[in-house]
Amino acid sequence: MSPKALDGVRILDLSRILAAPFATQQLADLGADVIKVEQPGRGDDAREYGPPFLGDRADTGMAAFFLSCNRNKRSVTLDFTTARGQQIVYDLLEHCDVVVENFRPGVLDKYGLGWEEVHNRFPHVVMCSVTGFGQDGPYRARPGYDGIFQAVSGMMSVSGIPDGQPGASPMKSGLSLVDLLTGLYATSAILAGLRHRDRTGEGQYLDVSLLDCGIASMSHYVENYLVSGTVPERRGNGGFGGIPSQAFTCSDDRMIFLVASSNAQFGRACGALGRPELVQDPRFDSIAARIGHRTELLEILEEIFRTKPAAHWLIELEAVDVPVGPVNNIAEALSDPHVRSRDLQMTMQHAQEGPIPGLRYPIKMSGTPVKEYAAPPLLGADQDAVLGGLLGYDADKIAALAADGVI
Repeated sequence: MSPKALDGVRILDLSRILAAPFATQQLADLGADVIKVEQPGRGDDAREYGPPFLGDRADTGMAAFFLSCNRNKRSVTLDFTTARGQQIVYDLLEHCDVVVENFRPGVLDKYGLGWEEVHNRFPHVVMCSVTGFGQDGPYRARPGYDGIFQAVSGMMSVSGIPDGQPGASPMKSGLSLVDLLTGLYATSAILAGLRHRDRTGEGQYLDVSLLDCGIASMSHYVENYLVSGTVPERRGNGGFGGIPSQAFTCSDDRMIFLVASSNAQFGRACGALGRPELVQDPRFDSIAARIGHRTELLEILEEIFRTKPAAHWLIELEAVDVPVGPVNNIAEALSDPHVRSRDLQMTMQHAQEGPIPGLRYPIKMSGTPVKEYAAPPLLGADQDAVLGGLLGYDADKIAALAADGVI
């Protein structure tokens, strides 16, 4: 067994759907023992978010959506709305460093599982609460999903076809982008919380809001507004920095994305495109000039790219070290020779369904490499190992809890 960065860390995962489970999966990849607590008889709602389903059967409880964010975890079922269920959570927290949940504010308080109770009983525990709008503020009780936060955060306002063009409107990202970004923020916050706990012995509470994370992820868009007071406009497939930073359609209707924003890059690009004189044009001879004459330059470049197929332009531009790439679909991205050389795809072995394809943890670590991937668990698959092995419950107690619907 290879050493793992988070060996010895145990996480109680009360979360479901995507943002928080994505965070706990990353921690599981890094070696944390993640115990996923699910609703008896049904489990995480994400198990039903198909098709597609593993084995092409909905009864597996293994939608591809669920598979994407629950590997390397153990599953137990538990009804913590009952007194005995709450006691099991307390018993588990005795052995855990972190608890992650994504219920609406106040829900866990009703069952004695909110931050104050957890901190009083288990001061060493870091608690991460992932909610839509945060623990305070006028919207705190509202439900929400990724598309809502892309809309409310302003993210949609800077995506989509620009005003004045056919089909102009704000557009949601195809990805559940705020969910995934929130998962990344939550992961780093949990690691910071553990670092603080290891220094001081004291856990802390992490209030993670999807709306906050969505707005924070807009980064330079927000900073540009704060500095200038100008609301950013939509630019379709164009960037918001130097020009050109844009997708262009070629003669074979394939698209490429070109970034030649520095003066040196722009000069080399103009040579490769057969239009070296553009460098001397006073409208385009500096970064500021090109930004100021964006529309004229893009019209010229669009005409040029329409004269040859994408493969031709990729060869010509790559030859002079200009950043450029094809606009791939997922199949094309995964079959790209460079992507294949990076070994991003891996296979997990499922006890009932056999091999499951997936994507590995994307960071290559020299000292604690991530090499082992356990398939996402069947619902309650680790009940005996966790309740019996970790907590020491005997077979009769586990059977009685199951008979009464607590687990």
